[in-house]
Amino acid sequence: MKKYLPYIVLIAAAMFFIWIKKNQRGKTEKTVIPIEAPLVTKGSDPFVRDTAHLIYSKHAKCRMDCREIDESEVKEIIAAGEINYQKVEENAKGKTYPLEGVTHDKQRVRIVVAPHDRELVVVTVIDLDTEWKCNCY
Repeated sequence: MKKYLPYIVLIAAAMFFIWIKKNQRGKTEKTVIPIEAPLVTKGSDPFVRDTAHLIYSKHAKCRMDCREIDESEVKEIIAAGEINYQKVEENAKGKTYPLEGVTHDKQRVRIVVAPHDRELVVVTVIDLDTEWKCNCY
């Protein structure tokens, strides 16, 4: 066993080094992922799509930054995107609605919004075709 110990330590150190490099902060890499199922839409919108009163969560701002999606694209999808009713969620704070569409720079995105009074809170922003490495908290 003693003669194999240096090799075991060397392999463990190499695996630790690879793990550190893979989980390093500040890196933004992208990986193409498969396209999801088609959208399902029903009836009229359950909220007003007023882009004049948008509030961006810290999480949404961070995701926009690392996924290269700007405010004009968010407003574009809120105004014209389709609601994916399969992904509507509800919790103690209320409902969130995912709006999906293609932006002017050909990104297929999902914008998740939560209506509150006369405002829309942008909860998160997702690129549906590309998986970006983000270090958002």
